[in-house]
Amino acid sequence: MVDRRTLLAGATKAAAAGMVASAGGAKALAANHAPASKAFPEGFVWGAATAGHQVEGNNVNADIWAMEHASPTVYAEPSGDAANSFALWPRDLDLVRDMGLNAYRFSLEWARIEPAEGLFSAAMLDHYKAMIEGCRARGLEPIVSFNHFATPAWFAAKGGWSNPDAPALFARYCDKAARHLAEAIGRATTLNEANLSGRLDIVLPGDIGPRLLGADKAMQEAAAREHGVARFLPGNPLYVADPEVVQAHLIAGHKAGKAAIKAVRADLPVGATLAVIDDQAAGSGSLRDAMRAKLYRPWLEAAREDDFVGVQNYERAVWTDKGRLPAPQGAETNDAGSEIYPLSLAGAVRHAHAVAGVPVLVTEHGLNSADDTKRARLIPAALAGLKLAMEDGVPVLGYIHWSLIDNYEWVFGYGPKFGLHSLDRTTFERTPKPSARVLGAIARRNAL
Repeated sequence: MVDRRTLLAGATKAAAAGMVASAGGAKALAANHAPASKAFPEGFVWGAATAGHQVEGNNVNADIWAMEHASPTVYAEPSGDAANSFALWPRDLDLVRDMGLNAYRFSLEWARIEPAEGLFSAAMLDHYKAMIEGCRARGLEPIVSFNHFATPAWFAAKGGWSNPDAPALFARYCDKAARHLAEAIGRATTLNEANLSGRLDIVLPGDIGPRLLGADKAMQEAAAREHGVARFLPGNPLYVADPEVVQAHLIAGHKAGKAAIKAVRADLPVGATLAVIDDQAAGSGSLRDAMRAKLYRPWLEAAREDDFVGVQNYERAVWTDKGRLPAPQGAETNDAGSEIYPLSLAGAVRHAHAVAGVPVLVTEHGLNSADDTKRARLIPAALAGLKLAMEDGVPVLGYIHWSLIDNYEWVFGYGPKFGLHSLDRTTFERTPKPSARVLGAIARRNAL
């Protein structure tokens, strides 16, 4: 089973046999179009990211915990202690500071703050307040995600984002969290990659979609039986029976959550993070524009009212009139077999700004690879493309790499390696990889 990031990365086999995308475009652009200046603007955000459920451990009141322990389950293994970051968050902040970065993106865990409907934990709010203050003490801007996929089990048992009350329930949580935490937050995001919820059938090739979605549906049904409810819809589903309804509620939830946060602190910049592929057209009648309209446009149009839009990019997709082309012959690939294409970040950022018209913050970008030399090469190459987009007039606020440490990658468990630091799951020791030094050197110089 796969997480959304890997699902999208592995979907490149959807194209007709024998059709191959050109690999020369990226090399030609890199060779002939270098940024005019290596320097990034003063105040540019340099960060690394994590998400609560993926690093904290023992998030027992979350929907994902329930899914990990359902029978049947699509999860390769339970999250367990994860990286023990609930206890070791000061160490994580030290890693970010020691790299030379100036920001840390992390998420609040709704299931910890509101473990039962209407019951809010002052102790958990204090925990996240300490993290925010810990960032400030180390000279780091706390960029806080109010929700990163995982929702409370009670919320999922009420139908999750299919429930008409979901936007109001999310807004109430945002209000409670903001009243306790907003004062020292640097930037806030409401929902994470919600544009993909119920949309995976669009990008999954062949019979993979029905197979994965069927297994996920069975897991949700098992969780529903366990909780004695008609429907248990988690915040990170593969199967969604009513995607249009869920998407409408998610967008409404984003707007309501943002309003709740702004009501507490009007000057706090708020946006949402979107998964954006660098979609490219090949030949006449390409499906590219239709894919963009389905996957991003409603959210990018909603973002026009936000302070910024968070862009999360890991790859490109080349679309013909029949489907998505496979990775070019001989292309360097990640551990999921997807092409490593450094210019995809700039392409995604350009499209997001063209539609939304607001500044862009790269809230995730990275690589699933146990071979860190690939990551060390990707980072400067992708940043060179991003800098060129900025010189062309795209307002980019910063770059946040996913992820700070190797962590729990949802249904794939601990297999995928996205981290700038490796993790010993027995001792919880974090060890910097060469890519951490590469990104850190760029951040310290504020220049390529």
